[in-house]
Amino acid sequence: MKPEELKQLIKEKYGKIAEQNTEEKSCCCSSSCCGSEVDYTVFSEDYKNKEGYNPDADMNLGCGIPTDYAGIKKGDHVLDLGSGAGNDCFVARAIVGETGKVTGLDMTEQMIRKAKENCAKLGFTNVEFIPGDIENMPFEKDLFNVVISNCVLNLVPDKSKAFAEIFRVLKPGGHFCVSDVVIKGRLSEKMLKDAEMYAGCVSGASEMNEYLKIIEDSGFVNIKVHKQKEIKLPESLLSEYNDPNELKLYRVGDTGIFSITVSTFKPK
Repeated sequence: MKPEELKQLIKEKYGKIAEQNTEEKSCCCSSSCCGSEVDYTVFSEDYKNKEGYNPDADMNLGCGIPTDYAGIKKGDHVLDLGSGAGNDCFVARAIVGETGKVTGLDMTEQMIRKAKENCAKLGFTNVEFIPGDIENMPFEKDLFNVVISNCVLNLVPDKSKAFAEIFRVLKPGGHFCVSDVVIKGRLSEKMLKDAEMYAGCVSGASEMNEYLKIIEDSGFVNIKVHKQKEIKLPESLLSEYNDPNELKLYRVGDTGIFSITVSTFKPK
């Protein structure tokens, strides 16, 4: 699929997720919104004990908790890429306090609407949600102290553009911390090419070393991987996308799908 077609697919998928009832929420895809029997909550982590956590904003769409390692300080201006219903934004807001500001960027209209509704209920005046594309952000340069993102950049077709944009909008000396899905080894051709798997956070993921190289090539320094966790996909899903030989190699080889949380700095 062409990049614009992939983006449209993602908008449709995540738009449906935003409209789901709370009890049907799941990561990336679910039986009620995507026609799949697979529940992708295997990616998500528990936010319930985090200050600022709001259950109405938690769509279980993350693969880590980037705010744990983002080094956010009181008074910072934080940008959350792919902000969804606002979960990470509200956690970040608890850290920046009244003197800081949090901006959420998302390309899905339904998510923006849901995030604004959640924000209105909370009464925050220093949290905003703006529609936009990560590859072409609607912000001036050198604007933010910190950029965070959670299980979103793997969905961006051109990751070099995405990281170049992050570099542009960060202030000199600013930094980002993202949780994302990467792969080690090589997935089967069917998994790599299937559009459903792309919207399901898997086939759009880059190989881990390639991912880190893109970050380095974008001009960032002091790259640090804080955490990585192997994602165990259900056997039914693996069997659907791999023939017996591919499945055997996947199980015994070095191939795997991982969530990682990585941070890095823009030079001063």
